[in-house]
Amino acid sequence: MTTVDPPPTALPAALAEPTTPVRRGWIALLFAANLGVWMAFFTPIQVLLPQQIERISPGNKEAMFAVVTGFGALAAVLANPLAGALSDRTNLRLLDRERGRRHVWTAGGAVLGAIALVLLARQDTIIGVTVGWVAAQVCFNTMLASLTAGIPDRVPVVQRGGVSGWVGIPQALGLVVGVVLVTAVVTGNAAGYAVIAGAVLLLSLPFALLTADDPLPRGHRPALRARTLLASMWISPRRHPDFAWAWITRFLVQLGNALGTLYLLYFLTDGVHHPDPAGGLLVLILLYTLGMMLTAVISGRLSDRSGRRKVYVITSGLVMAVAALLLAVAPVWSTAVVAALLLGAGYGVYLSVDAALITEVLPTATDRAKDLGVINIANSAPQVLGPALSAPIVVHLGGYPTLYAVTAAVTLLGSALVVKIRGVS
Repeated sequence: MTTVDPPPTALPAALAEPTTPVRRGWIALLFAANLGVWMAFFTPIQVLLPQQIERISPGNKEAMFAVVTGFGALAAVLANPLAGALSDRTNLRLLDRERGRRHVWTAGGAVLGAIALVLLARQDTIIGVTVGWVAAQVCFNTMLASLTAGIPDRVPVVQRGGVSGWVGIPQALGLVVGVVLVTAVVTGNAAGYAVIAGAVLLLSLPFALLTADDPLPRGHRPALRARTLLASMWISPRRHPDFAWAWITRFLVQLGNALGTLYLLYFLTDGVHHPDPAGGLLVLILLYTLGMMLTAVISGRLSDRSGRRKVYVITSGLVMAVAALLLAVAPVWSTAVVAALLLGAGYGVYLSVDAALITEVLPTATDRAKDLGVINIANSAPQVLGPALSAPIVVHLGGYPTLYAVTAAVTLLGSALVVKIRGVS
């Protein structure tokens, strides 16, 4: 007698590989939520914190800025994977119904992060600014961990490049909108922080309140034990080499990005000697964003159609390295304009395609948000190392030309190492 094996147990919706294409409305709400969180990350770093620190410690602004952003980035390194792991294990129940596991972290991070920004605006010591920025980083990285998981949770592989392009655009657009708000719409440091706090809530809460969030049945939840949770943060490079190489490439490219952008305002002031550094910074950010918007979605969709990811990552690194070399060779305003456009174009390709590539090398569906949180360490850790490396280079090792030469070398190395990933074309 022939026996028939029973059918395999179907995975719950929260863990199954998505097959239904996401709609434009869902993409638009995720776009808005990411716009809010990136405004909260980058506007303080590029404008509000430098102004606040210069007012508190004008003679030591570079070093104090490095301290504040370094501690903030260290908090981000710790908070992002931890928040992701907790969201993987969350089972929120309201009115006797399971409500999902991601959105509570998005909404909670938005509300508490907005409060942190308002309190940060009132600080008048370096210690106070550091504590306030650390609190904000913890909250917004909690948001980022849950939002990042939305793509592997709900977007099919054949759609991920294009969707990742849309989700990547807010990383530049958020800074543009934020800088316009705090320089042209409102005046004063405190008002700037307040308007960014309001924008975070307005842009992020609709995604958490209006989109689906699949609950995870109890039998599929990872154990919530401190030792197990901490142990899960280590992902063996031997067992998951593609994930390890994806982490390394992301880390190096983001380190290059941190080296090249953290001191832009000071570069325009002390290197280019621009008569209006804040206005010049806005122009460069606009050009950077234009370049990024021209390439992000198009390259992501081309990558989806061809099924190839690595060639786009390598090309993007070459473009970004050329942009950095231009600043190293000729640190003048006209070169900065060209470099900003090139850097944005290259970064747009990189963000969309590399984000899609990473979702294809995640070790397990059960730990998507935690694993993406580990990947996000590669985004945050360079914010710790960036100031630590940039400050001595600028002050003691040749100034801004050396800084941008190092930026080019690190970026090129990071993008080239993508060839080590075997499981993705």
